[in-house]
Amino acid sequence: MKLEKTKISSYLNSAISVLSREEAFFQAPFHSHPELELVYVKESFGKRIIGNSVSNFEAGDMVFLGSDIPHVWLNDEIYYHNLNKLKAKSIVVYFNKDIFGPAFYELNEAKKINSLFEKAKKGLSVTGKTNQLIAQKLEQLVLKKDFEVIIGLFEILSVLSESADIEFINPESYFPANEPFKKDRLSEVYQYIKENYKKEISLDEVAQIASLTPTSFCRMFKSKTKKNFIEYLNEIRISNACKHLIESDMSVSEIAYECGYKTVSNFNKLFKKNTGNTPKEYKNKIAR
Repeated sequence: MKLEKTKISSYLNSAISVLSREEAFFQAPFHSHPELELVYVKESFGKRIIGNSVSNFEAGDMVFLGSDIPHVWLNDEIYYHNLNKLKAKSIVVYFNKDIFGPAFYELNEAKKINSLFEKAKKGLSVTGKTNQLIAQKLEQLVLKKDFEVIIGLFEILSVLSESADIEFINPESYFPANEPFKKDRLSEVYQYIKENYKKEISLDEVAQIASLTPTSFCRMFKSKTKKNFIEYLNEIRISNACKHLIESDMSVSEIAYECGYKTVSNFNKLFKKNTGNTPKEYKNKIAR
């Protein structure tokens, strides 16, 4: 099983991401990433590989993983035949340790968080009452927005840092052997889009970055993101437009051009499609 190295924050365009997933089966490959990850399995069963550990998992399984630990969840064979109504459901939180800044980790009040992150290098299984409490907090976190997400994440990390319901998944911190791995071809594409969404980006351009033909790129992109390239590009642009509407006094037309749209009418149309509101309606709701 080849290891795929990727960057979640580049793909999701966010330093903190909370995802509620429902799939026929868990589809992520054996992979690693610099972001820390909290995974709560709501439904499904099978085997999980985390670092050098291979274990069974079932509904209620919860783990907290440090940076760059290889991992994958593999459902039992029955999930792959589409002969039943089984679902693989989970809540996953990704965040980059760097979002809090070096000064945060120098605080005396952050000692327990530092210790938690150090322990997470071995992979942590969360059990008992802590599992139940954090499961409730994750269900609430999925519904939160903006700064409430950061507050919710801090609450969860605080609980984890003081809990005794923690078991190491690997006996030692995971250090990869000198074995071949394949780089996520789309990782550089996500980063390129994040840095260049303001300008026109063609399909040929991003396919070349991924070292694929346009046809192969489209197929891979759809398989990995469940959306086509243009849909993803618009999501990134609209996400940044929302930030401008919240944080700046720019006009709607200025924001449209700043986010890569040539006409305000097209921007308004796509903004409403993605958010359910026009830019002006969105700004008015935020201002209340």
